[in-house]
Amino acid sequence: MEQAGLKSLVAGIERIGINKAKNIYWNLSPAELVEHAIRNGEGILTNDAALACDTGRFTGRSPEDKFFVKDELTKDSIHWGDINHPIDGKYFDVIFHKMLDYSEGKELYVRDAFVCADFNYRKSLRVITTKAYHNLFSYNMFMRPELSELQYIDPEYTILCFPDFEANPTTDGVRSKNFSIIDLRRKVILIGGTAYTGEIKKSIFSILNFILPHQHQVLSMHASANIGKDGKVAVFFGLSGTGKTTLSADPDKFLIGDDEHGWDDKGVFNFEGGCYAKVANLNPEAEPEIYGAIKFGSVLENVRCFPYSRDVDYTDTSITQNTRVSYPIEYIPNTVHPSKGGLPANIFFLTADAFGVLPPISRLTPAQAMYHFISGYTAKVAGTEEGINEPKPVFSACFGAPFMPLHPTVYANLLGEKMKKNKVNIWLINTGWTGGVYGTGSRIKLKFTRAMITAALEGKLEQVNFKKEPFFGLMVPDMCPNVPKDILLPYNTWKDKEGYKLTAEKLSDAFIKNFEVFKTYANEEIRAGAPVITT
Repeated sequence: MEQAGLKSLVAGIERIGINKAKNIYWNLSPAELVEHAIRNGEGILTNDAALACDTGRFTGRSPEDKFFVKDELTKDSIHWGDINHPIDGKYFDVIFHKMLDYSEGKELYVRDAFVCADFNYRKSLRVITTKAYHNLFSYNMFMRPELSELQYIDPEYTILCFPDFEANPTTDGVRSKNFSIIDLRRKVILIGGTAYTGEIKKSIFSILNFILPHQHQVLSMHASANIGKDGKVAVFFGLSGTGKTTLSADPDKFLIGDDEHGWDDKGVFNFEGGCYAKVANLNPEAEPEIYGAIKFGSVLENVRCFPYSRDVDYTDTSITQNTRVSYPIEYIPNTVHPSKGGLPANIFFLTADAFGVLPPISRLTPAQAMYHFISGYTAKVAGTEEGINEPKPVFSACFGAPFMPLHPTVYANLLGEKMKKNKVNIWLINTGWTGGVYGTGSRIKLKFTRAMITAALEGKLEQVNFKKEPFFGLMVPDMCPNVPKDILLPYNTWKDKEGYKLTAEKLSDAFIKNFEVFKTYANEEIRAGAPVITT
């Protein structure tokens, strides 16, 4: 980099108060960052040449320790409550200055990047980390500037991520030693006390989920997206473990992105420059694209190798069920560049129903679509978390409540407007269980789920009859190419018919109880989408 450009960068980091670091490494290449990470004892190289690191105590996000500064900008716009926690700006200042003091004498890694593939909404970032692999994660996950652009970047947002710095809950206005604090006015994010890399990417996602709907009427989505060979765009909403990344990374489709997107009047665009996939029980035959993306430059988290080797054992979830890999989106061979597509023709809501009562595919009415979008249902199964011994329903508004600063109905109403304007088909896909609850029934085969999605995308379900499923009022096709007919209606797959009805009633009641908090905000159309057992 030219000397003038380097001076500009140094001046930029000094503006926020960092001026006594031991060394500052600017925009190192992946190879350099891997060398630093290994030298620092942050990780090892696997036989696939990926960097494998442990995130320590935290192997996932800590939603209760995420805060927004409450000020004139946010006090009346953020939906405060159990998910969006306020913090006074004076505590932000306290922690910020402590982190600046902490940076003295440290080696820091600085990454400049962009988010949003659509130039109309593009934002510039500067990520400052104390760990090399966090910087490599940021290289993978955000959009990478051209070399000629780097010296001219004046970042709009700055992230400080110091995992070994811990706050003092007694004096710093936080709940625990770990924290993630977003100041939307000052455009600075502070992360400390946790090494889980997902906190970095989700902090920026949270900011975009505030800015884009609030200021631009753009629907921000916790969703993946791809393009078929016919040019039609599909969007996949879903919580972790429902198949969002797997189903969008289809060898017969072109990937736009696997997790975070915006939808404006022209089409869909990716927020990110990479993918962050779960790798627990990763199977190269079922998920060849993700498996093939694990190579030099990728960062594996919390995995374990087979004894006396550097071959990763993806079945080993002894550290966490949430083992992950990050990699640049270009590591998936069939991606589009830039990461944009036209208006979606089909939207899929993915749920892993561990109760085995939702159909594997059903077509939603506009009212049902908005209701299920606000509900954001999936299920946790026994063994995934301490204390869970049987299937447990999980509801996360808009399929991403922890990252949604505005009231869920803001996103739902935007979805409804765009869905009707563009005549989009909305499908509910159950990637979970059939024939019984988890432990009794069996997981719906991935090849059947792919076949159902393909049939919907290719319009093959437009020529078949649909019947109303009697327990949730969902419209289910009576046949689907390459899918056994007997699995389309879950009731038929259960030997214990009375058990099915009781389980369906239990899940329906859970939906209705969860929606109580939204009833006063939701319009009559959305409320009409509720499940109603008709037998």
